[in-house]
Amino acid sequence: MGKPTGFIEFLRELPSELNPLDRIANWDEFHLHMEEEKLQTQASRCMDCGTPFCHTGTLISGMASGCPVNNLIPEWNDLVYRGLWHEALDRLHKTNNFPEFTGRVCPAPCEGSCVLGITNPAVTIKNIENTIADKGWDEGWITPEPPEKRTGKKVAVIGSGPAGLAAAAQLNRVGHGVTVYERADRPGGLLMYGIPNMKLDKEQVVLRRIKLLEDEGVKFVCNTEVGKDITAQQLMEEYDAVILCTGATKPRDLPIEGRDLQGIYFAMDFLTGNTKAVLDRHKNGSFISAEGKDVVIIGGGDTGTDCVGTSVRHGCNSVVQLEILPKPPETRASNNPWPEWPKVYKLDYGQEEAAAKFGADPRVYTTTATKFEGDDKGRVKAVHTVVVEWLKDEQGRFTPKPVPGTEKVVPTQLVLLAMGFLGPEQPLLDSLGLERDGRSNVKAEHENYTTSLPGVFAAGDCRRGQSLVVWAINEGRGVARECDRYLMGNTDLP
Repeated sequence: MGKPTGFIEFLRELPSELNPLDRIANWDEFHLHMEEEKLQTQASRCMDCGTPFCHTGTLISGMASGCPVNNLIPEWNDLVYRGLWHEALDRLHKTNNFPEFTGRVCPAPCEGSCVLGITNPAVTIKNIENTIADKGWDEGWITPEPPEKRTGKKVAVIGSGPAGLAAAAQLNRVGHGVTVYERADRPGGLLMYGIPNMKLDKEQVVLRRIKLLEDEGVKFVCNTEVGKDITAQQLMEEYDAVILCTGATKPRDLPIEGRDLQGIYFAMDFLTGNTKAVLDRHKNGSFISAEGKDVVIIGGGDTGTDCVGTSVRHGCNSVVQLEILPKPPETRASNNPWPEWPKVYKLDYGQEEAAAKFGADPRVYTTTATKFEGDDKGRVKAVHTVVVEWLKDEQGRFTPKPVPGTEKVVPTQLVLLAMGFLGPEQPLLDSLGLERDGRSNVKAEHENYTTSLPGVFAAGDCRRGQSLVVWAINEGRGVARECDRYLMGNTDLP
């Protein structure tokens, strides 16, 4: 794979990015392109490692290790090294319907399990994947490929996020008529409104792929919420199968004193409104703005980072991000060995931008909010916090305990709750009478995806809980396979 001695001869190198203080002036993607020759050099670092872990997606200690869609990484790295870009794109599309999405937003568990990463910086798999996809679009290699014949079967997909899009693409490929229902005004789900534009361009990247799916025969119906604008029973009568890909969109709340004050919002309300305003060229102005405000973000992860980056672009006065977990170590801890996902400290793009503007990483670790304080008009003006230490309880589980004397008051006029999600919204599932698991997700076994209702399938976050875009694509492809088997008696889908 690649050059036999490439991993010895060449160091890991990533493409340059725009200066943080320059890129916060707009909503454009900020990663710069790398020269082809340098990319081929990076691909040459892929070792002939014997047993590659990078393309075998699995869960270790509850986190992804290797690629969940089983990308044939060593194969397309070798093709890139040899300058065979079109062949590399074909190999990439065998396993991943949307490499331009994952190449931008995936945290790259493939790199965390790269064999080279045991002793050296891992191969730049994510950047190479993204470049293969972008080159495919630039060169005109990615074109509509509608099926040669139709089966006469009709499938309704509820939700147009990564799972729904992957399911639609695969089912359309084998000739079924697919209609995707989306309650928002634009298709894309999480890809459209859950991820900011500077991280994943909506018009140039997301809508480009959706237009291709439309040209291949997939129908999108937006501004239509199943359960309100059309009943689930109507879909079951009209279609031969229904697939639920509604996501896990019920946010985790923080029910402490002062929660009902004005100026406290869920992160997704903040991010969705902002992206809609960007796409509408700020014609409506009806979005939550951080301009001129002291912002407190409660919670970490990608959503918290996106709130930081968005707040800085709005022109916030300051930003503080509260993380209840301890600060990760600079290098892998002994209890976090390869090929587990490396839980190490890093500055993501949002924190990097905040640090450039305000002088420091905005994250405050092992800290939680205890109370929201308001002014005489019912608006939030401060967050009361306390440092916590993680101690074992009577059952041996680590739980956070407040440390006396560490209380602080943080001034704020905007609080964003980014503490994750509790599962799918329940009304649609109630109307169908579907079985749920202990976490309120749709009960449907992995690799099977069948629910308690015949002809109704579930995939993505509404089945597995909040997860990565790449896991959603994995599940979308899987549910398409099982739905095709249900409709036709057998299937050729992977």
